[in-house]
Amino acid sequence: MPLNGKNILVTGGTGSFGKAFIKRILSEYDVSRLVVFSRDEWKQQQMRGLFPEDEYPRLRYFIGNVRDKDRLYRAFDGVDVVIHAAALKQVPTAEYNPFEAIKTNVIGGQNVIDAAIDCDVERVVALSTDKAANPINLYGASKLCADKLFTAGNHYSGKHHPTIFSVVRYGNVVGSRGSVIPFFLKQRKKGVLPITDKRMTRFWITLSQAVDLVVTALEDMRGGEIFVPKIPSMKIVDLARAIAPEAELEEVGIRPGEKIHEMMIPRDEGRNTLEFEEHYIIQPAFHWWNRTQFQDIAGCQEVQEGFEYSSDKNDRWLTVEELRKLVKDHTDLEFEGKD
Repeated sequence: MPLNGKNILVTGGTGSFGKAFIKRILSEYDVSRLVVFSRDEWKQQQMRGLFPEDEYPRLRYFIGNVRDKDRLYRAFDGVDVVIHAAALKQVPTAEYNPFEAIKTNVIGGQNVIDAAIDCDVERVVALSTDKAANPINLYGASKLCADKLFTAGNHYSGKHHPTIFSVVRYGNVVGSRGSVIPFFLKQRKKGVLPITDKRMTRFWITLSQAVDLVVTALEDMRGGEIFVPKIPSMKIVDLARAIAPEAELEEVGIRPGEKIHEMMIPRDEGRNTLEFEEHYIIQPAFHWWNRTQFQDIAGCQEVQEGFEYSSDKNDRWLTVEELRKLVKDHTDLEFEGKD
């Protein structure tokens, strides 16, 4: 989908992904209008400092909450593309405040779907997480519900509206809000880093890679797919050694709702998965879905029987040296303008 001349809106646009996505779009595309939709006026004011209005006249700011459907209808008026990044993302917070996570991640997602269809938005890409695959915590369960809502949203738009919906699912983001990196950076001064479990592994993606995946989804989506990037895994002990090689590692036990390893494509979803050079696509199990429609994309092939994609069984791992470079290159993203 060509983005030049389009009106684009990002929910949760003041977050780490939103800032990286907006920076990319403003620098590489000639869009008509780019709208930041979020609920915190102070974060929007900080963002204006990063993107001065006199230099970026196409950038607009809307105060609003995805829980407020009426506000979404007003914000989506005339919008062609929506990137839905707004969510409550902290696992412990969602465990302790489940009602609030459901209101934002599930009901808020439904509000985005309804408003997008009724306002004839052309394409909607919703951001998901590896925690939505075989979830064991409330955050992951709420995002799984959201994934199901957005893929099923294609039923609701039907033949009378142009709106199509797809999802992107990826792992922990280097330099994002809530990353373990700033925590480790603070703790290394004490000489001891608390590790929940030394066996723990995670998928690791940069903000630039996350933006790449969303742009790819916008270009290739048919409506109903889940796009999953091919990204490396890392061991939590290697990340600790990269940040504080001299520090002692203290194993403190897994927090409520936490996994030792993360999953992006469970085996049951592997049956519907296609592989490409840089990513996978999980196809929806819809009766109307054409399973050959991606064959025109170079490198498309079906995965092997029994395929699953988990952080402990990855074929690429970040070394301590690579992790140290990632931390050095991306730490500024965490502290440049708190989101």
